[in-house]
Amino acid sequence: MLGVDPQVASHKLSIYKKARYISQKKCKLGEERCLAANAEADKLLSAGFIEEAHYTTWLSNVVLVKKANDKWHMYVDYTDLNKACPKDAYPLPNIDRLVGGAAGNKVLSFLDTYIGYNQIPMAASDMNKTAFIIDDANYFYSPLPTPILPKS
Repeated sequence: MLGVDPQVASHKLSIYKKARYISQKKCKLGEERCLAANAEADKLLSAGFIEEAHYTTWLSNVVLVKKANDKWHMYVDYTDLNKACPKDAYPLPNIDRLVGGAAGNKVLSFLDTYIGYNQIPMAASDMNKTAFIIDDANYFYSPLPTPILPKS
């Protein structure tokens, strides 16, 4: 898979040291949702975005939401994993400071994170923490998983 070299940038999860591993109990999806989840996993697997997981510590369920065009969209319920991570009180610095801080550098990259989220690899030590379960198997994300964007 093409993308950012892990030595340049990789996504690392900050998890509290005292956090317990949580493996969610598998939820029943129903036949239609199960088929949609398996089809989505097959697409992600063939694209190289996920790999089969063995001996997971963190394990999350998938949530399927029907879109306006009657197709299913698959999300992963990372609620427990999110609770185990510290919150950033000031997540987005002022854009002027970002641009000013780039002055004098030889290279400036504008990675489109809406389209290019999957170009940033997960740190090898954190890949298994993104594990999710469907009927066929357990999988984990190799690159950064799809962000859930707020509705505008």
